[in-house]
Amino acid sequence: MLNRILFLTGLILLVAGQVLLARGNEFVYALRPIDFAHWSLLVGVVLMIPQVVTFPRKGLNYVGIPLTITGIVCIIGMCVLDFIWWSQPTQDIRNEFAAHISQVPSIWQPFIAVGSSSKVFNLGLLLIALGHYRKSRWGVLLVLLATLVLMHIIPFWYRLVTGYILTFLGFGLIFLEDFKPINHLDKRPDHTMDA
Repeated sequence: MLNRILFLTGLILLVAGQVLLARGNEFVYALRPIDFAHWSLLVGVVLMIPQVVTFPRKGLNYVGIPLTITGIVCIIGMCVLDFIWWSQPTQDIRNEFAAHISQVPSIWQPFIAVGSSSKVFNLGLLLIALGHYRKSRWGVLLVLLATLVLMHIIPFWYRLVTGYILTFLGFGLIFLEDFKPINHLDKRPDHTMDA
């Protein structure tokens, strides 16, 4: 139960971080005393780890869990680089730093090209969600829709904010199915005799 609460809290923090990022670079660079946008993303994905690693090891989860963890690592690396950009006093220094690391594929590819798009992360979450199709079709459909939005297949304004809201709602429905009360009424016939 705690892992699921942390997972959903992590998704809420991803939404919050994306809301801040949607306001633009100048807004993010002006945030003080910390870069709240990227700290929200960083803490959000870290909170998701306990639930991700405890999903059942079966079916699509054999691929979905490693993809999600790989995506989390890429997002963490992206956040670290964005903290460095945020800490620079001028845009010229930020541009110089970007020009330098863009020449280093072992940094640029996983942490900027992959981490900033989060495609690996979102595909992993989708595969994990698909394993719950029998239990929560609506939840899985929301995660599928979210993934299509996040991967630019369905164009949408504020796609990252919208995509993570849909992901949160989808997994919320998936987890909710586990807490529906089970009807344990005793269906045995009544053997009492009328007087």
